[in-house]
Amino acid sequence: MRLLFAGAARTVTGSQHLLEFDGTRLLLDCGFYQGRRRESNERNRNLPFDPRVVDAMILSHAHIDHSGNIPTLVKQGFRGSITCTPATRDLCSVMLRDSARIQEADAEFINRKCADQLDEPIVPLYNEADAVKALSQFRTLDYHQPTTVLPGVTCTFLDAGHVLGSAIVQLDIDRAPDHLRLVFSGDLGRRNMAILRDPEIPEPPDVLLLESTYGDRLHSPMSGMEEQLAGVVNRTVERKGKILVPSFALERTQEFVYALHRLTDRKVIPPIPIYVDSPLSVRITEIFKLHPECFDEETRTFLTRNGNPFGFENLHYISNVEDSKALNGQDGPLMIIAASGMCEAGRILHHLRNAVEDTKNTVLIIGFQAQHTLGRRIAERRPAVKIFGVERSLEAEVVVMDAFSAHADRDDLVNFVDRCRGRLKKIFLVHGEEDQSEAFGKRLADMGIPDVYTPMLGQFVRI
Repeated sequence: MRLLFAGAARTVTGSQHLLEFDGTRLLLDCGFYQGRRRESNERNRNLPFDPRVVDAMILSHAHIDHSGNIPTLVKQGFRGSITCTPATRDLCSVMLRDSARIQEADAEFINRKCADQLDEPIVPLYNEADAVKALSQFRTLDYHQPTTVLPGVTCTFLDAGHVLGSAIVQLDIDRAPDHLRLVFSGDLGRRNMAILRDPEIPEPPDVLLLESTYGDRLHSPMSGMEEQLAGVVNRTVERKGKILVPSFALERTQEFVYALHRLTDRKVIPPIPIYVDSPLSVRITEIFKLHPECFDEETRTFLTRNGNPFGFENLHYISNVEDSKALNGQDGPLMIIAASGMCEAGRILHHLRNAVEDTKNTVLIIGFQAQHTLGRRIAERRPAVKIFGVERSLEAEVVVMDAFSAHADRDDLVNFVDRCRGRLKKIFLVHGEEDQSEAFGKRLADMGIPDVYTPMLGQFVRI
């Protein structure tokens, strides 16, 4: 039995891990790689394995860096089933189609506006019809329901507490000569976060594939999160500026809106217009309402007492393109929340283009920013950033708040590993930049954990 680390190896995007045993191939995740445009296009377009020989796929959750390249997988010949939770299936039904539409719209815009700067026209990886075809191969599996996904391979989903429907994948493999339990963490959530339940602990595995996004970092305490957010809002309101919030449409937007709802109810921030400028966020928020079974007790109580956690008087959801464009001409103070979370596509780019050169405004970063993305360059407060191929001076205030992160930090990860001990023989650290994975690997070694590896991209490892 061996593993091919086809993505999210020493980086945080493009999750893809191919498990091969006894002539069978099982793919864990098939996500978009996000980074430099040319490199991203090359890696997403050319999968490092033949999709036609993959027998089945399991999807941990709906984030695009884990699910976004499924239509390419199917387009290039994959014919097996894609197993995920019901909430993940519902989310992918809108997110993959939206991904296709964004690719087509961005390609059209760049080809029209920057034709003289391009070596060749931009071509989308897939279209909406490709996404719909891929969705026909999804099948759903509830948490805690062991199910055979391939002969001799039983899959059990546990709640990962990261985003709606996110799962820890427990695989019990009983195919001679292989008899072992492999656990893939997907992305682990944090304990005591709003909306979702805490991550569960699987039965002790033999092999653990563990994310390490924040393997050497601790998040700011959640106790001060809302106070810090209130300070950012009130400071920008005094300047009559705009607050731009690049946000992942899934989970981060809903958590952020929930926090704004609580601050508004407490009258800690003024009732300025708040716009969620994302058709995808609107659709995803509707899906959240369909899955209260995923909520924690606090959120269910809020729902009972206060009604919809994701809606209040001065909050406006924007879908129409013309309404989105009109926001650029509207004076502050106001807040715009828009995708994408790493500022690599979507409506946030248009708002940034119109706002980053004005000192009255604030760009509020509330999610992880991968290397070589526009979001990372803004978070690093570069003096100038390139948006739609045009360099612009970064004059707006930049605030980074990691307390909203939906990823487990170093201590959360240590706690998870410690509770997985028993028969654990090998750990592979994935979904983390090299410094984070290697520092966390050293910490695990110091704890007496045997055989901790940080695989290279494209590496085969026998297990």
